[in-house]
Amino acid sequence: MDCHQEEIVSALMESYRARGGINHLDCGSLPSKRAIASIAEDLLHLLFPGFFSEEAVATGELEMLTNELVATTRQKLSTEVRRSLRLRNGNGDHTAEASHLVCSFLRQLPAVRELVHTDVEASFEGDPAAGSLEEVVLAYPGLEAIAIQRTAHVLYNLGVPLIPRMMTEWAHGRTGIDIHPGATIGSHFFIDHGTGVVVGETCEIGHHVKLYQGVGLVARSLAAGQALRGKKRHPTLGNHVTVYANATIVGGDTIIGHGSTIGASVFLMESVPDNHVLALGDQEHRISNKQKGKTAA
Repeated sequence: MDCHQEEIVSALMESYRARGGINHLDCGSLPSKRAIASIAEDLLHLLFPGFFSEEAVATGELEMLTNELVATTRQKLSTEVRRSLRLRNGNGDHTAEASHLVCSFLRQLPAVRELVHTDVEASFEGDPAAGSLEEVVLAYPGLEAIAIQRTAHVLYNLGVPLIPRMMTEWAHGRTGIDIHPGATIGSHFFIDHGTGVVVGETCEIGHHVKLYQGVGLVARSLAAGQALRGKKRHPTLGNHVTVYANATIVGGDTIIGHGSTIGASVFLMESVPDNHVLALGDQEHRISNKQKGKTAA
């Protein structure tokens, strides 16, 4: 088959004219995926000094290195935030607003470190296979996904468009764990194994919660599409909740009470009281009893 480049270009140009919704032309630059990946890596360096460096970091050098890293992160992130603001608000000079937002974000990094420290502790205490805290930081994908989500959540709460989602999707691609930046997550959060975990935007997760691989905290139905924006669509988990592998908990009205355990492969669309254990067999029994009750009525 002959490959005529002119014909290919002509066909693509016709496609560009006909399908304008996926073009981004004659306007400002979009946030860069490569830059966001670099920023996410810089943030991991700031959260875990010495863990992700190619060379050992001495205590005496830490302030100088931190000063340099904060400066470069501030510069790179300000550029990407300015681009995201332009995308949402239209052309104009958003430099001052971007600088203010980035400063507000960076000021909150010590608080993020406090939360992430509890996640490291929860991962180590909750997994007898963990040999050390260093192993948790370097080898546990759940911790990396949580750390990036916690930083992205700060930007999300500051109203920065697009970038928080790009950050959590970067972590999603690396870890297989999809946590929306809008999700509110308490301290001592542990995702064991992690692959396939999904946590939706309006999830509320309490303290000392443990999720296993394949857990989905998802919306009941997306048929209404954009009409659901801003509404509580995803479940709430209380404190000291454990959800085992491949369980799916659905809906914004679904609340899992404090101290409860959800067994593997459960599909749950209703609330569970405090200190309750719900296994797959128990759920099937409850559903059967409900159906019998409806038949009797």
